[in-house]
Amino acid sequence: MKNPNEDFKRITVDQNLFDTIRRKNAFICDMDGVLYHGNRLIPGAKDFIEWLKREKKKFLFLTNSSERSPQELADKLHRLGIDVDKEHFYTSALATAEFLASQKPGGSAYIIGEAGLINALYNVGYTINDVNPDYVVVGEARTYNLEVLTHSVNLVRRGARLVGTNPDITGPVEKGIMPATGALVKPIELATGKKCYFVGKPNPLMMRTALKKLGCVREETAIIGDRMDTDILAGVETEMDTVLVLSGVTSPEEIDTYAYRPKIVINDVGDFAR
Repeated sequence: MKNPNEDFKRITVDQNLFDTIRRKNAFICDMDGVLYHGNRLIPGAKDFIEWLKREKKKFLFLTNSSERSPQELADKLHRLGIDVDKEHFYTSALATAEFLASQKPGGSAYIIGEAGLINALYNVGYTINDVNPDYVVVGEARTYNLEVLTHSVNLVRRGARLVGTNPDITGPVEKGIMPATGALVKPIELATGKKCYFVGKPNPLMMRTALKKLGCVREETAIIGDRMDTDILAGVETEMDTVLVLSGVTSPEEIDTYAYRPKIVINDVGDFAR
């Protein structure tokens, strides 16, 4: 995957097909690589959100990142000059918490992750347990180290089930890419022989929840993202129209390496408002 800060050659968009997508009633939109890289707003992102509001579209920002709560994501966009209510955000941390609460209400977990994930699990009645938890839950984590990894491996070997907030191997940041949850989980899988269950995109569970929150059906909704292996695959597997933006991690040359294709490829979300 390319460096998300690289300048890319702008492509010509099929206008008739794009207009069909633009007439959709609802949009599910990724954030990292679509609206911003780290703390840098992607050109056109503000125009896109203003277009959503002006056209009275239903929209939900659906992110595989588990670090921040919806309020923190709303605050981040506010700092970047965009005002969106927290109700328009749904994260893999919230999806993971809802999944675990449905599987084992009132359970416990050893958590590798940040405040967004910890608070999401706490809010559904989960307790933190580093001795004999029901689950080892992994999200993006700045405190990931060999000690944490070793402890996680032994908990899983003793029977804790391994759950990841999302399968992303990397994520875009201001200065390039960083290892994401999928990369942090891999050593635990290799050392234990246990497979992780990932809740975030492209898991259809998260997509169905997003549609319920929008109050829309898949036929009137499109998903916008920068990753073929999560955003676009999620749309394909839920039979939703897909829009790939080239402002994130996927380059035009990489598209043909996948067995599936997006409905349309555009330069960035600013194309919606142009």
